[in-house]
Amino acid sequence: MSARHLLDIDDLRPAELVDIITKAEEPSPPQVLQGKGVGLIFEKASGRTRNATEMAVVGLGGHPVSMRGDEVGIDTRETAEDVARALAGYHAVIGARVKSHAVLERMAAVSPVPVLNLLSDLAHPCQAIADLVTLRARFGALAGLRVAYVGDFNNVARSLAIAAAFTAVDFVVASPPGYGPTPVDVDRIASLNGLMTVTDRPLDATKGAHAVYTDVWISMGQEGEADERRRAFEGFNVSSGLFENADAKAIFLHCLPAIRGEEVDAEVIDGLQSAVFEQAANRLAAARGVLWWMAETRS
Repeated sequence: MSARHLLDIDDLRPAELVDIITKAEEPSPPQVLQGKGVGLIFEKASGRTRNATEMAVVGLGGHPVSMRGDEVGIDTRETAEDVARALAGYHAVIGARVKSHAVLERMAAVSPVPVLNLLSDLAHPCQAIADLVTLRARFGALAGLRVAYVGDFNNVARSLAIAAAFTAVDFVVASPPGYGPTPVDVDRIASLNGLMTVTDRPLDATKGAHAVYTDVWISMGQEGEADERRRAFEGFNVSSGLFENADAKAIFLHCLPAIRGEEVDAEVIDGLQSAVFEQAANRLAAARGVLWWMAETRS
């Protein structure tokens, strides 16, 4: 059986995504990685991702081996393809947090074992799965929920939009001009029959939302654009007033790390309706669900 890679959410079928969420919710998973290794490459700095993924591997009975980008040297010491082929000789799964999504695609093209995207410039599928786990825990069902994403339509938003399309979640994006979904993004969601609305008015986006989500305005690698981005995103911070426009029982979500006073006010992220640390803890559950699914598809 060929390896099933997960580079973004639409590498799955909708039923498989639901299966992974269900697996993520299981507190006592089977030891499907007993006696097996999982190689984890981190070209980008990692806090939650490394901890969550390593502990997920341990929870499934396996042994995680984490490597910094300079230790592996993708396309400097050896090609992405050779890295994948070599690690596949030791590990049941290869996870990689990379600067370029194209590197993951090249690794997956040659790897005989599953390749898992732990973050790339285009996608963050494990974060999207953790977000859905959080929403289902809070609201019971996903279908019919309204999630308002305020800010840069980045890798996090892109994967969550696809996950929302797969689960009948109404996804609304409020971004300043030039920072919202591209026509390619819109067509991709439309092809999945997703319910994605795009606006440049945060108040319209958050009205009646069950969850309000944001992310930093300046991600790793964008530091040179900091001043320009701060000007562009004026008026797009999640303030108390904006959050109060959502449903009375709405939750606040953020993939972290957060900058209080910039993309979100402290009163919101530290408030009673904030679910950000529950969401962060669910990164472990999400990684466990994905790795369990990958092990089953290989058995």
